[in-house]
Amino acid sequence: MRIGILTGGGDCPGLNAVIRAVVRGSQPSGDEVVGFRDGWRGVLEGDAVTMDLAAVRGILPRGGTVLGTSRTNPYAVEGGADRVLATLERFGIDALVPIGGEDTLGVAAKLAEAGVRVVGVPKTIDNDLDGTDYTFGFDTALGVATEAIDRLHTTGDSHHRTLVVEVMGRHAGWIALHAGMAGGATVVLIPELPFDVDAVVAHCQRRFDSGYSPIVVVSEGARPRDGDLVTATGERDPFGHVRLGGIGTALASLIEARTGRESRAVVLGHVQRGGTPSPFDRVLATRFGLAALDALHAGESGVMVALRGTDIVRVPLGEATARLKLVPVERYAEVEVFFG
Repeated sequence: MRIGILTGGGDCPGLNAVIRAVVRGSQPSGDEVVGFRDGWRGVLEGDAVTMDLAAVRGILPRGGTVLGTSRTNPYAVEGGADRVLATLERFGIDALVPIGGEDTLGVAAKLAEAGVRVVGVPKTIDNDLDGTDYTFGFDTALGVATEAIDRLHTTGDSHHRTLVVEVMGRHAGWIALHAGMAGGATVVLIPELPFDVDAVVAHCQRRFDSGYSPIVVVSEGARPRDGDLVTATGERDPFGHVRLGGIGTALASLIEARTGRESRAVVLGHVQRGGTPSPFDRVLATRFGLAALDALHAGESGVMVALRGTDIVRVPLGEATARLKLVPVERYAEVEVFFG
């Protein structure tokens, strides 16, 4: 079998572990693996490279993706779907393993409906892909955010200032929720629940009154009840998503004005994506890669491998990409206990 593999969307730690697992796992059965560069762009343009043992040697602990990535949407390009099918035929691809989030796998679901043999691997640093308990990359990002909060507690207390930590999370606040709880944040703000500005200021003031300085953790997609999303540019990516950013800075200014205490914003941004993957993410990504191969050898198509409990299962691609996995109210109630 000749297998095509690609990584789409934002990079995250663990992508190389999936690629390595597919290549290493294909050796006993004699499968060939072809890597398409920069996600769906490589398939559109026929930009590919042979992935053999030499190509994946030493990549397990590396962050990012050796294949490169992009947010290319073939269905937003005139004749894009036909070009993808032509490329797969030209390279003799029998099956495709796309690694990505809702956008990348949404394209994969359409190709599966068109007759392409596809098994998807879930990847999103926000952990918001439905159908799987966890996605690789999330644990590493969570570790980065938690370490940052730990460090900021000491500088905040030293300078008697509020520190607002903006983390990734466009529509889902999983990173903010977990990092805020693990790091002992004063307030955690997530996209799922618009926040009350007065309540945030009151929590910060109570923290100051106790002799310590507040840490506010906010998802990039969080918004006040009486306001819109704060965007850096208003631009949209090829899948129609607004490029977010700026809520941390806006909130820090507001808190400073209302409390009379200095406030600073710390935007972690792409630092959360970079660096070596955690052991959990390496293992999960490796298991996903091997499970994708097993699904192909079992004749499956139009499915995504997923983590349920400690087991790797297969779920329909359409089901996995139909909706986002959002933070439920009861999970947010757990962290609210520690506000103030």
